[in-house]
Formats: sequence, C-alpha cells, structure tokens
Amino acid sequence: MADPMRIRAALAGEETTVRVLMSHPMETGTRKDAAGATVPAHYIKDVLATHNGKTVLQAMFSGSVSQNPFLSFKFKGAAKGDKVIVKWTDNKGETRTDEAAIA
Repeated sequence: MADPMRIRAALAGEETTVRVLMSHPMETGTRKDAAGATVPAHYIKDVLATHNGKTVLQAMFSGSVSQNPFLSFKFKGAAKGDKVIVKWTDNKGETRTDEAAIA
C-alpha cells in the first residue's frame, strides 16, 4: 500500500485551495535498471477529488508525470471543517484514498 497523501485544504474568502502530494514511483516503462532490464510501467492514471459527494476535480495522468506528483486546485462552495476526499487509481489497479478537513 502506498504512503498516505499529504493534503492541505484552506478556505480564503469563497475559494478553497487544495494542495495534494501523492507518494508514487510513477515509472514510465521505458527506464532501465542497473542490470539493463526495463522497469515495468507503474503510474497513477486517474485522480478524483470530491467535496460533500460532489466531484470538484477529475484528472487523468500518464507515465509522463514525475515521481511523487504534486497537484494544486481551487473550487468554490466549501466551508471550514468540510472534508475534501482525494482518490487515485494506478495502471496496476492499486488505489489510495485520503481526506483532509478544510482549514
């Protein structure tokens, strides 16, 4: 299981800014190891962020995104104390879901 995501969500006026650091190797499938063998592709494909059951961000990644991707986005309609839930799924079917309260 992957390490937890680090999620920070802060409300400023009407806008909530969410910052997410995802722990993932993000292998492209083209890199070679020390023995010269190709390292298999292993990367996040889909990211979904929700607030009160409503999707506020949906993204599709590929192997071109760097290791341990950082994502930042904004949305309106939240209140302090509400939860933001972020879930990713990778190309091997692994998933990770974490949440944070809006400060």
